[in-house]
Amino acid sequence: MNVIIDSNTLFSALIKDSTTRRIILDYDGLFLFPSYIFIEMQKHKAELLKKSGMAENDLNKLLQLVLKKAVIVPNEVLLPYKEEAYEIVKAIDPDDVLFFACALAYKNSIIWSDDKRLKRQPKVQVLNTEEFAEYIKN
Repeated sequence: MNVIIDSNTLFSALIKDSTTRRIILDYDGLFLFPSYIFIEMQKHKAELLKKSGMAENDLNKLLQLVLKKAVIVPNEVLLPYKEEAYEIVKAIDPDDVLFFACALAYKNSIIWSDDKRLKRQPKVQVLNTEEFAEYIKN
């Protein structure tokens, strides 16, 4: 199974030593991140630093640990799926289109997100943190 982490899940892991962070760091598999996630990180870097209380160097070190567990998916791979993904999420949250395109590009994928609204669509399985923790435990 391919696991795609959305921005908010990643940001949550970077901000606080939490269940989300521990799951990411302890997970035996690899996660998929659309390369777009780095644009989001740059936009919110000051907020991430402030909320985490970490120095920029420490946040970068933590990010490097997370990235060792990730496959970065280039936009070129996602482009053929973007239109279909948009149709799936346009009424829910169009900002998540690339995460859904990633799930469509990599069959047998789930999206790990705590955004309850994303479960309103039937095309891609979305698990929240509690559900994902239970899934990997079994």
